[in-house]
Amino acid sequence: MSAYPSLFQPLQLGALTVPNRIFMAPLTRCRAGEGRVPTALNAEYYAQRASAGLIISEATVISERGNGYPGTPGIHTDAQVKGWKLATESVHAAGGRIFLQLWHCGRVGHSSLYADGQPAVAPSAVRITRGQAATPTGPQPHETPRALELHEIPGLIEDYRQGALRAQAAGFDGVEIHNANGYLLDQFLRDGTNHRTDAYGGSVQNRARLTLEVVEAVTSVWGADRVGIRFSPAGVFNDMHDSNPLATFSHVLKELQRYGLAYAHITEVTAQDIAHGAKDGVGPRELRPYVNTNLVTAGGFTAAKASEYISEGIAEAVAFGVPFIANPDLPERFRRGAPLNEANEATFYGGGREGYTDYPALDQKQTNH
Repeated sequence: MSAYPSLFQPLQLGALTVPNRIFMAPLTRCRAGEGRVPTALNAEYYAQRASAGLIISEATVISERGNGYPGTPGIHTDAQVKGWKLATESVHAAGGRIFLQLWHCGRVGHSSLYADGQPAVAPSAVRITRGQAATPTGPQPHETPRALELHEIPGLIEDYRQGALRAQAAGFDGVEIHNANGYLLDQFLRDGTNHRTDAYGGSVQNRARLTLEVVEAVTSVWGADRVGIRFSPAGVFNDMHDSNPLATFSHVLKELQRYGLAYAHITEVTAQDIAHGAKDGVGPRELRPYVNTNLVTAGGFTAAKASEYISEGIAEAVAFGVPFIANPDLPERFRRGAPLNEANEATFYGGGREGYTDYPALDQKQTNH
């Protein structure tokens, strides 16, 4: 008998019935192969974690222009589809379920990541003032992005639709639209980064327009019951802010109610966020009234806190990040109340097997590679 029975109740997640409420959060690991093609090592990593109620893949770029970091995977070439197929087949063979997270980095990108050497695109020419850009030659200062022209936006939406189609071809069970963490859709949604004066800027209705048009395009491929969307309403990562986050995010969530998505994934404010200037008071608890589907949350949860959120009806499932990096069998550890492996932060981004596929399950001895 688990100490946390609410975590092990099955859940109807749109078209899927999942066996538990312990999801694997999308985790950038920067280990794709040449051409941003997933490899057999990536397939092994995901298959090890197939006991999650749902695996949400690492963020995966929908176009070359969507790139923001070296070593992240794509879903815009045939070779990438083939690479991802290795992962989906491995997860399914291990009894799991996996959604692909569709991603465009927007202004987070750097000219050195693109064949044409041009700057990254964004809603407005507003540069990131914190931190540095990740480039193939190491950290560099962020560049001022180029504001997308109005005539380019239909092509961008089509890139999301094509990414959704390719995700189907790669054998995923559904997709999650990445509308969080200061990437392109989040940049359009929040007024700190969207200074446009056309149909995609100004009012919250206009700032939410691109999100809703992307949802329209992606659900036209998958059906809404195999699509989720992720938001980070209080997040400040990538130099993000909004003058009225509760108004912004409650508006977009109310607009999404008509689609009947499988879930809305809304991150909790973490202590790290607050240390970087985030304000508490706009997270899953405050936004729950505007969500008429499953609410998935994430952000520094323990099994006990996850169980509490589910029991209270704040969320239907909780996604775990770092605990899933270090514990391929996380649900079983929670079930038994077993200790967790310690995560090695030095191996989070980039590298090979170490800190990736060599964390032991409960019934394995630690092996050295």
